[in-house]
Amino acid sequence: MLAAFSPATADYGPDPANKRDLEGQPVLEQYLAATRGQDEKLRDVKMDCEIEATLPSLNRKGKFNALRQISKLGQITYKAITFQGDNTIKNDVIARYLQAEKEAAEKGGNLGRTPENYKFKYYGVYGHGEWKLHLFELIPKQKEAGLFHGWLWIEAKTGLPVREQGEFVKNPSIFLKRVEFVRDYEIRDGAAIPVKVDSQIQTRVVGKAEMSIRYSNVAKDSSAPAAANP
Repeated sequence: MLAAFSPATADYGPDPANKRDLEGQPVLEQYLAATRGQDEKLRDVKMDCEIEATLPSLNRKGKFNALRQISKLGQITYKAITFQGDNTIKNDVIARYLQAEKEAAEKGGNLGRTPENYKFKYYGVYGHGEWKLHLFELIPKQKEAGLFHGWLWIEAKTGLPVREQGEFVKNPSIFLKRVEFVRDYEIRDGAAIPVKVDSQIQTRVVGKAEMSIRYSNVAKDSSAPAAANP
């Protein structure tokens, strides 16, 4: 349902912007309250991580399994378990992406989905029954690595995000020219837990890459691991 929706095709009638903004303000306030402290909830945790990547034009692929750990200070590290596939995928796609993620996490305090960083444009509520989602367009106020222009779906009941979709407004790495993504969350115990990220990446070295990341078995972890590269 989410992937099929296209805001550009919705019919809102004449000059609906001001009305929609007013309707969206309570939703935005609920979202900001619900997500306050989310970064802390996702620290000092570990999870299984599976990354599959392909280079369609070169017919190359690879699969990386690791233990992903986020420290109490927000540092992201990976403990490699297995890798199968082409070394070009390993070195020029997965490793570059993970390095860009690490660098973005180090700036995480400045990259929140907040009015300081984004203009929120409300597009209404969709769904029915217990499954209703509010949709906002996120327009970054500055061109900063880690910020994106795209869409945010919020569960009406909890005010927590279930999907983010867009394109980073600044290259997250000198090796990555363009990154488009869809990030899905699972709501659990009052927190939005990332479960899946699908990306299309234009690299400077090996052209277009497609990557799918799956997270599972999220749990608290008080260990302090050393960084590991795939």
